Amino acid sequence: MTRPPAALRRLGAAEAAARSGDLAALLIACVEGGASVSFMAPLARARAEAFWGEVAAGVGRGERLLLVAEDPAGGLLGTVQVVLAQPENQPHRGDLAKMLVHPAARRRGLGAALMRAAEAAARAAGKTLLVLDTASLEAERLYAREGWIRVGRVPDYALLPDGRPCGTTFFYKPLA
Repeated sequence: MTRPPAALRRLGAAEAAARSGDLAALLIACVEGGASVSFMAPLARARAEAFWGEVAAGVGRGERLLLVAEDPAGGLLGTVQVVLAQPENQPHRGDLAKMLVHPAARRRGLGAALMRAAEAAARAAGKTLLVLDTASLEAERLYAREGWIRVGRVPDYALLPDGRPCGTTFFYKPLA
């Protein structure tokens, strides 16, 4: 049985704020699944919703883009952000952040689709270089397949949600 494709789209500030509960559920599922995305387990729903409230405010100020992957019924399967706001000597650069795919929706090509959509949105916003970091070996393989260039790995850079130290790998991709 084939699954219907996910719809990819950008959320504006108002919709991001209105969907903070759905976004929080996605973040919590990823953290519970072991994703090292700046939060420790257990992640309280109020903390996750507050995070997405801050993201929505950043979208409203034009500091970031928020893209989502949805199932045909509108449920969130994944999300990614492009942080546009950079220091004045780096106006050409964006950061790819919080690439999340729900554990139940993995291995369907959503991560690659979100990456391509984020790259296109960054390019449209005038960015010529993207950077990201990841603690996931699976994500490293995805980024390499999508043409990202591995810079290197810093051991014990962050903590996994259960408190164990983990290394982080840094990547970049020219968009020209």
